[in-house]
Amino acid sequence: HLVESGGGLAQPGGSLRLSCAASGVSTGLDYYGVAWFRQAPGKEREPLGCRSATTGGVTIEDSVRDRFTISREFPKKTIDLQMNSLEPDDTGVYYCAAAWYYDCSTYQRGGLDYWGKGTLVTVSF
Repeated sequence: HLVESGGGLAQPGGSLRLSCAASGVSTGLDYYGVAWFRQAPGKEREPLGCRSATTGGVTIEDSVRDRFTISREFPKKTIDLQMNSLEPDDTGVYYCAAAWYYDCSTYQRGGLDYWGKGTLVTVSF
């Protein structure tokens, strides 16, 4: 299953780095397409971006493109979401989701096979 980590409290303007790991998989997420989502209090789940397993390419939603990045971390075998210039509206539960050899073509609709339980990010003074 998937496990998110790295959430917590950050001040506006600060940064956090979230990691998504595959528990019990020796190769980690190497062959999985991985997407990140978030859900703010009282709002619907929002897609943030996705890393394709077929091309290695990364897609980031326009709403966060200038502040968030997704990367594959080789030593840790994780797919990380780096969040910079955090704003109070970034507060929410952040989820990663994955599917085997997924190309991210439809990730905005969800529908991936594996989901983590989420990690809470709070942006506040």
